[in-house]
Amino acid sequence: MAVELFIQHNSTIQYPVVEEGAKLTLERKGTPGKLEFTVVKAPGLNFQEGDPVKLTVDGTPMFYGFVFKKKRDKGGTIDVVAYDQLRYLKNKDTLTEEGLKASDLLKRLAGDFRLNLGTVEDTGYTIETIVEENQTLFDMIQNALDETLMNTKQLFVLYDDVGKLSLKNINSMKLNLLIDEETGENFSYESSIDEQTYNKIKLAFNNEKTGKRELFIAQDGEKMNQWGVLQYFEEVQTKTGASAKANALLKLYDQKTRHLTIQNALGDVRVRAGNAVVVALNLGDIITNNFMVVNRVTHTFRDNEHRMELDLIGGEFIA
Repeated sequence: MAVELFIQHNSTIQYPVVEEGAKLTLERKGTPGKLEFTVVKAPGLNFQEGDPVKLTVDGTPMFYGFVFKKKRDKGGTIDVVAYDQLRYLKNKDTLTEEGLKASDLLKRLAGDFRLNLGTVEDTGYTIETIVEENQTLFDMIQNALDETLMNTKQLFVLYDDVGKLSLKNINSMKLNLLIDEETGENFSYESSIDEQTYNKIKLAFNNEKTGKRELFIAQDGEKMNQWGVLQYFEEVQTKTGASAKANALLKLYDQKTRHLTIQNALGDVRVRAGNAVVVALNLGDIITNNFMVVNRVTHTFRDNEHRMELDLIGGEFIA
């Protein structure tokens, strides 16, 4: 396994001596990619916060980001934390727009904040009105993607593709990778109705013309008897499509959520958060042999080995 890491300071590209144990963590939403590593303070090594960092494994670029933290001790090493371009989506702003798709919003924000764009797939659904007050760019984009998911059942993943912001439909991110009992040293599995499970959807529209509140309800009586009432409530800005939206939300959330963690699996440079992989395991309440989505992956490079820990989600995709 060949792991290559460089740091660029001004026009100088440096290849520092990296101690064993570099770690790359990628999450599906709301968090920038994070690379943690330790370098030996050798003569001539000079880098600062904001300098670009690139990680390549066996010739495949895996990460491009920027130094955000440095920590040193008298032992002659420097601990470094670098984040990819998604880190800049923590910036806050206020925005009011009409008639934008989530993909349009991403392009608009990338232009405003000087971010590099890669492949941005058309999200298809036009959002009537976007009103965001003092929100992070992460939240603005995620809110638009959530509304797209609710109305179209299409899930999109925003990620940094080695220095370029990319947005793809999760259906185009499937990997030919099998996770089974031989894949990792251990796994843990959790099924739950405690979070993001709803069997009753109630949407409310305040009709200013009539002065009345109109309700749109979709529910699953069988699941309500089984689990009790788990209600999702939201005030909507328009009654157009509200009934269809309630039905779409019920279909999305009226089920258990499933989380599967695979520990110490053999590393694969293709795997990032948002990929779907084939899982073939007996999980007790179900025997699965289908795709699950990588919600979080941590790649670790140590002792000339590449290992990874996978947090997978199943059922219908969780927003």
